[in-house]
Amino acid sequence: LLTDDSIIIADPENEYGPLVKRFGKQGQVIDLSPTSSNYINPLDINLDYSDDENPITLKSDFVLSLCDLIIGGKDGLTPIEKTIIDRCTRLVYRDYLQDPRPENMPILGDLYELLRKQSEPEAQNIATALEIYVNGSLNVFNHRSNIDMDSHRVLCFQLKSLGKALKEIGLLIMQDAVWNRVTANREKHKTTWFYIDEFHLLLKGQTGAFSVEIWKRFRKWGGIPSGLTQNVKDLLASREIENIFENSDFIYMLNQAQGDRQILAKQLGNFPAPAFLCNPFRSRRGASVFRKCDYPLCRSLPEGHQPVSDHDDPPGGSRGGRDVITFFTAWRMGGDAVAKG
Repeated sequence: LLTDDSIIIADPENEYGPLVKRFGKQGQVIDLSPTSSNYINPLDINLDYSDDENPITLKSDFVLSLCDLIIGGKDGLTPIEKTIIDRCTRLVYRDYLQDPRPENMPILGDLYELLRKQSEPEAQNIATALEIYVNGSLNVFNHRSNIDMDSHRVLCFQLKSLGKALKEIGLLIMQDAVWNRVTANREKHKTTWFYIDEFHLLLKGQTGAFSVEIWKRFRKWGGIPSGLTQNVKDLLASREIENIFENSDFIYMLNQAQGDRQILAKQLGNFPAPAFLCNPFRSRRGASVFRKCDYPLCRSLPEGHQPVSDHDDPPGGSRGGRDVITFFTAWRMGGDAVAKG
């Protein structure tokens, strides 16, 4: 907070808004919902979006993930559908790349119109699936962005009001918006801290795959992603979590239930099991596990420090007598992985 770094919070339960508002003009709360006046354009792109000369290659991968989430179903997109979407994605950015002004930035409706013009029947099916997000009741993402992310140091994306139909799509689009901010900040030599609450929600399907890419990419671009969750079982049930842990250099845990400790010890096999079974994990004061070059340190919180609990916790402990918050961070400084306390 004493630096010029950017801080972005993904807030699925709308819990961080009052805190961010305390920052005054430096903070902005972005409420995303079908009735919100805050808009994020999923086709937003900046010319620094990737290391390649042509940023459309990476952006096309995001558009494919978005379309797969919308219409892919259990088997995902077919090769023909992927080819059509990739083709239209490259075409939809043609005017913007020739003249990169904000008014030339395409929106989802432009992609929809291009799909309609394609001759393949698969293109018509894709366009029909997108119609509800363009002209229908779920068209909140068919607008140009009206959020000036560069004018605020601390951003909070509130996602609770998206509803089931838009939740996963909104999470994916929010992640891409954060990636746009990270790439822009790198050109300014600014670090971006990205805190994701209820992280287990972002480990399903396309959002899960995109989360893994974030964990791998961010550190090279001056970004530090951090995931927070109270649902250890849901977290470890994701097949993506192994890649997340492998790219995390800092893990911090409060008191874990016996079953969760055993699951964690098994999942993080490169940590000795005693690190997850030692006395601090049974303590109300919590414990921390620091990882550096596969060497774990398990210790109690320093004297004078207490884990934060909800105000409605019963005397003597949190709900059910458990503090189960897991916090893990991808951290890189000077090219070397370090553990941050």
